[in-house]
Amino acid sequence: MNNPLLQPDALPDFRAIRPEHVTPAVNALLAQADAALERSVGPDVAPDYDAMSAVLDVATERLSRAWGVVSHLNSVADTPALRAAYNENLPKVTAFHTKLGADERLYAKYKAIVASPSAATLSAPRRKALANALRDFLLSGAELQGTAKQRFAQIQERLAELSQKFSEHVLDATDGFVHYATADDLAGVPDDVRQATREAAQAENREGHKLTLHQPVYLPVMQYGTHRPLRETLYRAYVTRASELGPAERDNGPLMRELLELRQEAAALLGHATYADMSLVPKMARDPAEVRAFLHDLAQRAKPFAERDMAELRAFAAAELGLPQLEAWDLFFASERLKEQRYAFSDLEVKRYFTEPKVLQGLFEIVQTIFEVQITPDSAPVWHDSVRFYRVERDGRLLAQFYLDAYARPGKQPGAWMDDLRGRWARPDAEAGRVQTPVATLQCNYAPPVGNEPSLLTHDDVITLFHEFGHGLHLMLTRIEDIGVSGLSGVEWDAVELPSQFMENFCWEWDVLQRMTAHADTGAPLPRALFDKMVAARNFQSGMGMVRQLEFSLFDMRIHSEHDAKAQLQRVLDEVRAEVAVLKPPPFNRFAHSFSHIFGGGYAAGYYSYKWAEVLSADAWSAFEEAGALSVATGRRLREEVLEAGGSRSAMENFVAFRGREPRIDALLRHQGMA
Repeated sequence: MNNPLLQPDALPDFRAIRPEHVTPAVNALLAQADAALERSVGPDVAPDYDAMSAVLDVATERLSRAWGVVSHLNSVADTPALRAAYNENLPKVTAFHTKLGADERLYAKYKAIVASPSAATLSAPRRKALANALRDFLLSGAELQGTAKQRFAQIQERLAELSQKFSEHVLDATDGFVHYATADDLAGVPDDVRQATREAAQAENREGHKLTLHQPVYLPVMQYGTHRPLRETLYRAYVTRASELGPAERDNGPLMRELLELRQEAAALLGHATYADMSLVPKMARDPAEVRAFLHDLAQRAKPFAERDMAELRAFAAAELGLPQLEAWDLFFASERLKEQRYAFSDLEVKRYFTEPKVLQGLFEIVQTIFEVQITPDSAPVWHDSVRFYRVERDGRLLAQFYLDAYARPGKQPGAWMDDLRGRWARPDAEAGRVQTPVATLQCNYAPPVGNEPSLLTHDDVITLFHEFGHGLHLMLTRIEDIGVSGLSGVEWDAVELPSQFMENFCWEWDVLQRMTAHADTGAPLPRALFDKMVAARNFQSGMGMVRQLEFSLFDMRIHSEHDAKAQLQRVLDEVRAEVAVLKPPPFNRFAHSFSHIFGGGYAAGYYSYKWAEVLSADAWSAFEEAGALSVATGRRLREEVLEAGGSRSAMENFVAFRGREPRIDALLRHQGMA
């Protein structure tokens, strides 16, 4: 078979990949990786960094790269056949990586490399990669014996299966809801949303408007729709996704409990008191107590502001909107009305200035200026006609490439994220001096263009785009050529959000917004008066926003550090809300059932990292406040000391090298209006 997943040096041929290619490719690559493992632990391969990398890293990277392509397609172009192929092969891939991480012979070989006289001559990135490898062997069960090792492997396979099922249930529940509304039901909803939903209904030969739970439809209805029963209908459907209040086959409740049980069992096998303790071993935070203290401290600072926000909103809703009892489905609507009244502008007014082509042009200009690169369109096969491809260069030399998949559609996971298809690496199997360049994928879920009008982004959409591009820069601008610490590899999880959250700050700079706005009708840039209103409203309800994130973080940390939490998830969530929340959701709210970050993604016992890293990113941005938002010298220092360094040294060392000192919380509180 001429299998497009077995083309190791080329960009993926997404147009040619079919579900039937997956199993043959995975089987072939697993066989090669197995053979490489056996060879690497044998006498023919010396305990030497280069020798081991040439045999083992080459084979495992090829497997990871092909499986990464399959996983990516599973997230952005889900079909029954592809899902079946993915689920058929997931246990095999998981089992191999579990076996690899727990192999005593391989562990011994790496320890021999570290103990050899030549170890002292290795570069700092390679020494860091080796230290990480020894730590990861311990976390992968390399020192377990007998039945404990077998059980640990079984747990890893089952955890991968459960996480995948969790994500599938959320996607299916999101895609599975449809509500057909009348034109009257959509009173107040923006014209572009009304047009898009009407066209969606017409495509099915239906009357009225087809509403879904995808963000380009759900959020505008909740913000602007004056028909309260419709808001309640959509809210109820959204917050009960993948729960026992919907189809039984999509209920994530049993999966969540089993995930927590197995994570705790795995941690206990490795000698850790809780899963949270184990999760924090490779992170900046030292232990769960430090994380909880950090979160409780922020909660104490933020809750008075949140309570003030909520009191103002309740009073406004009662006096101006005829809503004496503010319900959860009124929150977006009342908040938007209050903001319009207080600051005399609407997000709809702002949205007309953020046409997607102009926003992208502005984003690229910023990145090109402060990080001294060039971004130009490139060509490659893509998985959907709306996907675009670009290259990043410096002085005519290719640094990286990236795909941009901007729009929501059925079969694509909700949310926004960045993935790597390959990392920077001086491949030991390549000709001397040839370096593999990174390739990133950037996914958002914006409303697609309607008719002849370009896609219009809310300011929050723009911030999301900048956020994900920051993750992409972390991958693409690295100069490290050792694969274990290149780009995001080896970066502490609670520091990976630094570049992404840092990039968000550009969305609040006048000099920047002038360049990236053009009114959809007139082409005029954002007026200064409207920008000033946006800045005045920047910290509107920032207290409520802060406690919402703290609610997620505390819930995550508690359920992964309290032994009885798995059977009492709703109780724990209710207790956390009693401590930090200022609006109690209705009893039917099943937020946890679609909390994909911690049950279907990599943020288990790590959701706090958004706030942890925000301390770093706010302090990093303060350097630009001092030097100028588009300071090339400051951008060069950030690029060289953080982005280019990747995981080759600790996140704290990177930060201190850039900032000249350790981070302080002052900038975060000031930016949030809580200083």
